[in-house]
Amino acid sequence: MKKILCFYLMFFSVFSYTQRKYAADRYFKEYAYKKSAELYKTLYDKGDDSQLVIGRLGDSYYYNMNLTTAEKWYKLLLDKYEKTASPEHIFRYAQVLKSNGKVKESDSWLRKLKQVRGKDSRALALDNNEDYFVEYSNKKKTFVNLKNLDINTKYSDFSGFIFGNKLYFASTRPEGSKFDRKLYKWNNQPFLNAYVAEANLTDDTTLSLSVNNAKKMPSINTRYHESNVILTMDGETMYFTRDNYNGDELKVDKDRVTHLKIYKASLKNGNWDEVEELPFNNDNYSIGHPALSPDEKTLYFVSDKPGGIGATDIYKVAINSDGSYGEVKNLGPTINTEGREMFPSVDRDGTLYFASDGHLGLGALDIFESKTSENSFTTPVNLGTPINGALDDFGFVISDDKSYGYFSSNRKGGKGDDDIYSFVIYRCKEDIAGIITDSKTGEPISGAVVRLIDEKGEPVSKQITGIDGKYAFKEIACENSFTVSAVKDDYRNNQKIAATEDINKKVINTDLTLESLIVETPETVAQIIIKPIYFDFDLYTIREDAEYELEHIVSVMKNNPDMKIRIESHTDSRGPSAYNRFLSDKRAKATRDYIVSRGIVPERIESAIGYGEDQLLNNCNNTNKCTEAEHQQNRRSYFYIIKEGDNISITSTIKGGDNEGEKYYVVSSKDTLYSISKKFETTVANIKKMNGLTTNNIQLGQKLKVKE
Repeated sequence: MKKILCFYLMFFSVFSYTQRKYAADRYFKEYAYKKSAELYKTLYDKGDDSQLVIGRLGDSYYYNMNLTTAEKWYKLLLDKYEKTASPEHIFRYAQVLKSNGKVKESDSWLRKLKQVRGKDSRALALDNNEDYFVEYSNKKKTFVNLKNLDINTKYSDFSGFIFGNKLYFASTRPEGSKFDRKLYKWNNQPFLNAYVAEANLTDDTTLSLSVNNAKKMPSINTRYHESNVILTMDGETMYFTRDNYNGDELKVDKDRVTHLKIYKASLKNGNWDEVEELPFNNDNYSIGHPALSPDEKTLYFVSDKPGGIGATDIYKVAINSDGSYGEVKNLGPTINTEGREMFPSVDRDGTLYFASDGHLGLGALDIFESKTSENSFTTPVNLGTPINGALDDFGFVISDDKSYGYFSSNRKGGKGDDDIYSFVIYRCKEDIAGIITDSKTGEPISGAVVRLIDEKGEPVSKQITGIDGKYAFKEIACENSFTVSAVKDDYRNNQKIAATEDINKKVINTDLTLESLIVETPETVAQIIIKPIYFDFDLYTIREDAEYELEHIVSVMKNNPDMKIRIESHTDSRGPSAYNRFLSDKRAKATRDYIVSRGIVPERIESAIGYGEDQLLNNCNNTNKCTEAEHQQNRRSYFYIIKEGDNISITSTIKGGDNEGEKYYVVSSKDTLYSISKKFETTVANIKKMNGLTTNNIQLGQKLKVKE
């Protein structure tokens, strides 16, 4: 139904439109916009280009969602009468421009609202978020698999309420009765009736509603409008919207217009009975579109009652334990604007969903959500694409488990004026998993702390690898970027970016290798290996980047309190030999002093000596020409371990059998091959030979053969 969302949708004049021809302004005031557009166009063609005629021509097409033609008349109106145009005409022109794809021009006109109404929230919102259109058009994937339901017809169908697997909705489809064939003058369609249909979730991605499954609700439907059915959780009480009709007569106001009211019905013997209107209804303005809070102690609704903020506002009223109602309260300027707010619904978490053309959007009516916070609602958030688009989007409802839902739209490509669409909540989850290994041996590392870190740098989860070195972060959100970080005592930290994709249940493999800070040299002298420590030219003060590397030395020594080291520093061959020896010695001692300043007692550093160019690693002496890279090989520092600590954590894989009668030893946390060899009066070489070990790395819990 074209522009059915205008709250005046269900207003009905008791005049017989088919028996008389009324003036264009009378049809306009009675909301017969198709007819008023025709008659105002006739007046314009005869030479009446007054502000009233042109403005109402634009409005007539606007309210029936003929936005291309509405743009034409609004443009003419503002070209001729911009200085005296009303704020609402400026706003509607901005809306049709946006719906017709002219976003920048629309924003320009929206800003002009401040010239005629300085504190108009619609213009102020644009100042606060000039990039809204791009933001709303590129929302994070949440609502997927939108489907135009089979239940839709060429008439107007729009959603309303989920109860179990049933959907309650409204439709103007005619079903053969004389009342169904009677046309509503707004858009030349039959009056609305309430329907219910059962839904089938055919799989994880598709929701099906058969048109043959829709059933009219005769116990509440009349010859006039009924819509927006909601039920209490026990299914015993129903609230719905209806024209001001008591079953005998249609009531009107002083202008002979019928307004909307909310009615209540009770389930008796399988039928909806005891229909009564709510006490805060009024014959002079409309109240409709009911919604219940999760605890069913608050009823939300829409009204154009005097004293509101905009054309239609959302209100609330308390439902008392004795069945009476409290004071009607406007939800205030956080929710309501100078425009239209309508079609509220509230999910089981208390989140309010509603349609609005007053908050910044992508076109005409957009759907927004606002969460509850300390008995109030947060600033509304536009749901963005694909839920919202250039035309009207409204009637958003979501299942209790938030797995699927419905909304209504008159977007292009539909079957009728308004259609019901289903959606499924995006549930894509992936695993990020891998193995942490030693960069040199390739063996798995146990006891490594692996963290998953989000794009904001916040830790998401943490795991500690087992004997197999594996980790796995389960059910991680798709289409996000994370960092996997691995940390292990006596190893250099490492990290890697892991980006999840858009394939549900996929495993994103992210292996990491850690470089051991403690290694054996060919001469079997253990060293702590760090990256080169750089000094400024001709200086020996410790730079910031050098501090970072030296912290690895500090960490290893703190992890191994019995460890002692000696420091050796070397230079390349350039410069005088004596000076190189002097400079390297100063740098070695500066390195020692830094380590001591970090809490390592001086006695644990046996010596810190500089050897200058005396022990070159290549032929880059003063007589041979070398590259900078070759000279760099000679500029180095060594951190030799002269007494290994008992709790150095090192790993390897055992090779060899487990034959009965052989004597084995299970490695404990403080064991090294050296300490084990002393315990069993053998040598490190013998233990390695008996167990087929190629390195000195052993692992907690490992069974070692210690005697033949």
